[in-house]
Amino acid sequence: MINIKRLFCLMLALAMLAALSGCAASRSERSDNGGLTIVAANFPAYDFARAVAGDANLTLLLPPGSDAHSYEPTPADIIAIQECSLFIYAGGENEEWATQMIQNLELDPDKAIAMLDVVEPLEEERVEGMEPERGHSHDHDGDAQHSHEDHAEYDEHVWTSPKNAVLIVRAICDKLSRICPADADRFAANAESYEKELERLDDEFREVVDSGKRRTLVFADRFPVRYFTEEFGLKYYAAFPGCSAESEASPKTVAFLIDRVREENIPVVFKTELSNGNIARAVAESTGAKVLTFTSCHNLTRDEFRSGATYISLMEGNLQNLREALN
Repeated sequence: MINIKRLFCLMLALAMLAALSGCAASRSERSDNGGLTIVAANFPAYDFARAVAGDANLTLLLPPGSDAHSYEPTPADIIAIQECSLFIYAGGENEEWATQMIQNLELDPDKAIAMLDVVEPLEEERVEGMEPERGHSHDHDGDAQHSHEDHAEYDEHVWTSPKNAVLIVRAICDKLSRICPADADRFAANAESYEKELERLDDEFREVVDSGKRRTLVFADRFPVRYFTEEFGLKYYAAFPGCSAESEASPKTVAFLIDRVREENIPVVFKTELSNGNIARAVAESTGAKVLTFTSCHNLTRDEFRSGATYISLMEGNLQNLREALN
């Protein structure tokens, strides 16, 4: 079903585009270096671009502290996308607005990267005990051209696997090198250095998993890290799939998670970033398990953003919490 509010906002923004085009030009002139401009729809895209491009002008559309499910592009956001050198977005159903915008504005597809198209996509799945589906959690337009034409609902959190992050970084490097050939060597050197950090991170996660006493995780929340668990061979139980818009679980779902924690002696119950943690606390209070956060890195808090948190630092926090959960 089409989200009428989102469609209205998008059409309003498109209608205002011509009137605001003069503002876009002056904005570009006021940029710090007048050169490469990159717009990122979410934090992983922003941070990967920052690692590769270095001193480019970067714009993060998703405000720190906000949830991607509630994001609506503003007219200024659309102008920024139209005027930028490169636009990077997840490419999933939750960002259907981006796909439609690229088509409606006839943007050059060579100046956009859908991260979902860079990796081997995984469909959303519903495992035992999850809250029953209450209708589709994303917007659909039956006439829209999707990147994946079978209309399967893919998990968009592709960056939660460090190996996928490497593929995304390489794709960003390749695009930027074609856009700015004079800086290709610098982009390549930055990407190579960053890939080594991602490979180190991957090795550390494997060490934690291999040395753990168990391989089951419990997310009393959404589960936005399927690419991570697939990569490292972990089993999971969760209240909702990763892209669900739901946040309140039924007593039956909570009871199922409590039973799993008790029966398997699970020491940690995870909540996700920016979650209120209510479900996780309810499970923890009934089982004695500890509540910890496992972040998908899709966004971060305002304080984390101001303090210079990165994808690497956020994933290192996950590493420590995972070690506790598996032992």
